[in-house]
Amino acid sequence: MADLRQWHDRANRKPLVLRGVRQCGKTWLLREFGRQYYQNLVYLNFEQDPSLAGLFETELDPRRIIRDLSILRGQVIDPLETLIVFDEVQQCPAALTSLKYFAEQAPEYAVAAAGSLLGLAVHGSSSFPVGKVDFLDLYPVSFDEFLLASGHQGLGEYLQTLSPGMTISAPLAAQAESLLQEYLIVGGMPKAIDSWLADHDIEQVERIQQAILDSYSLDMAKHAGGDFAKLSAVWRSIPRQLAKENQKFIFSQVLPSARAKDLEGALEWLVAAGIVVKLTKVSRPSIPLTAYADDRYFKLYLADVGLLRRLADVPASVVIHPSGGYELFRGALVENYLLTQLLSSGLRPYFWRSDNTAEIDFLIRAGADVVPIDAKASTNTISRSMGVYRQRYDPPYWLKVSLKPTVNGNLPLYAAGDVVGYLGRWAAG
Repeated sequence: MADLRQWHDRANRKPLVLRGVRQCGKTWLLREFGRQYYQNLVYLNFEQDPSLAGLFETELDPRRIIRDLSILRGQVIDPLETLIVFDEVQQCPAALTSLKYFAEQAPEYAVAAAGSLLGLAVHGSSSFPVGKVDFLDLYPVSFDEFLLASGHQGLGEYLQTLSPGMTISAPLAAQAESLLQEYLIVGGMPKAIDSWLADHDIEQVERIQQAILDSYSLDMAKHAGGDFAKLSAVWRSIPRQLAKENQKFIFSQVLPSARAKDLEGALEWLVAAGIVVKLTKVSRPSIPLTAYADDRYFKLYLADVGLLRRLADVPASVVIHPSGGYELFRGALVENYLLTQLLSSGLRPYFWRSDNTAEIDFLIRAGADVVPIDAKASTNTISRSMGVYRQRYDPPYWLKVSLKPTVNGNLPLYAAGDVVGYLGRWAAG
């Protein structure tokens, strides 16, 4: 909402494109933004009402579109007081293209577009108005936001003040750890959280999660055409690949005798759709990290940790009371959690691996520094890989993120949303 306010106030704003995976809250956010900051909201959903595409079948003159839309809806569209929302805009490519003309010919109108598969339009459609829109990415609810939603604002604010040398008291650590367990089970999809906070019924939460997963499969079937079988196979293989000791994504473990060239298109579809997050290896921790990224060596995670748990069919009871057989996948679940928190903080993580001797789960850029981060699912913070990395590169800052409540080169998992703030306080001394 703060980012939307900045867009609202920007003198040279362009039409806004809000990207995000299906059911992460885009529609609600834009409607609430319109309610709070505009006197009037004109809302078009091209999936619910395909006939609206008729507004864009002729020339894409924005003033003609505004005139016809005003008559159709019986609303006066004042550019200073009206927010126009194109929702599920991927269903009407011409409406997406029209954003270019709004930017060039009618920039005074506030137009925001949202859609679940907009990453695919950016990735492969010539109709996308490149350079003529402002982007904003919406992620599933972060753990910090989960604390706010569940009535633990004070705990959330406290976790954003941690500095080196602090120790979290046992009662607060226990409360934070318990809430983190809930989050690992429920995840960050708003409807699942809403249900959990209302009833604490895990079966209902899992029905919602399964419905979301099913909607993703329907998207694959609808939009991927003949590649559906490959998409589905890559998608279903992710929990299995993360449960391996070496989590590198291996194409031959998706389908027998499959090669990279057979499945790369399916993989990139899932990434562009926002359903899957691709974490790429870098050969050396130097700026810019993009220059040292090896796109052939990567891991795949889900956009939401709760959906990963559901896709992997891990019972909620096992997350709360871990059993021996679950330990390896528990580490993958925690890694997926930490990745989502880094992404929602605006960071772009990579990972580092040195042959078969050491691996660092995440590398991020913080200012002019590259910071290695190791995820630990317990209070044990011993990390041989971090020792190897520090000896080789001598980084000024490093982090182990674990359940240990002490803050000294270690940040508790339940404070992972404040990595950037914590590093700033560490640097300030």
